[in-house]
Amino acid sequence: MSPFIAELVGTMLMILLGDGVVANVVLKDTKGSNSGWMVITTAWGLAVFVGVTVAGPYSGAHLNPAITIGLAIAGKFAWAQVVPYIIAQFLGAFMGAFLVWIMYYDHFKRTNDSASILAVFCTGPAVRNYISNISSEIIGAFVLIFTVFYITGAEITPTKTPIGLGSVGALPVALLVWVIGLSLGGTTGYAINPARDLGPRIIHALLPMKNKGGSDWAYSWIPIIGPLIGVTIAALLYLQLHG
Repeated sequence: MSPFIAELVGTMLMILLGDGVVANVVLKDTKGSNSGWMVITTAWGLAVFVGVTVAGPYSGAHLNPAITIGLAIAGKFAWAQVVPYIIAQFLGAFMGAFLVWIMYYDHFKRTNDSASILAVFCTGPAVRNYISNISSEIIGAFVLIFTVFYITGAEITPTKTPIGLGSVGALPVALLVWVIGLSLGGTTGYAINPARDLGPRIIHALLPMKNKGGSDWAYSWIPIIGPLIGVTIAALLYLQLHG
């Protein structure tokens, strides 16, 4: 379980469960059909919990190129490891999205709405306005990484002795992603993660699905550039505050 494998497996599980809940909600004739935004945001938060639980002890569980780059800018992660981490994250995203297709194969065949099929794999705007859309992704990613900088471990006071929390230590990030989805996700679907969006979007383009339509490449740059700008701003502000 090297850091590379941990990032790959952790991202795969996160995408499998995260895109999986969208499939359960939007595809035809599933048990969870039309169960709504609360179900999607809750399961995405828990999907992050699962990914972080598995990958955390081995790689730090970035599971997100924006997180990796933001930590590197802030001096909390070695630049030499950035590219291998990002490659692992994209491979994990490809695998997770493919597994969702396998899992919901019959329901993809029954679904005629191409927008619903695309929504399983990647995000899209509620109102298409690229300036507003990229602003949403910048703000969401800023909140994500800026809060991550301030997540601390438990300790015994006044001796400051650290306490290992085990898997429970993954909970703060899961709650963070949950609240971002509930509060800020209504505009673009809160990608806040280039691998989470681009990886499954590529899989959508490649898979032989009936009624799938296009992959909306005209929008695809928003979930890439927006999070990268957001984490850069957050990292620079963090450095300024703690310089």
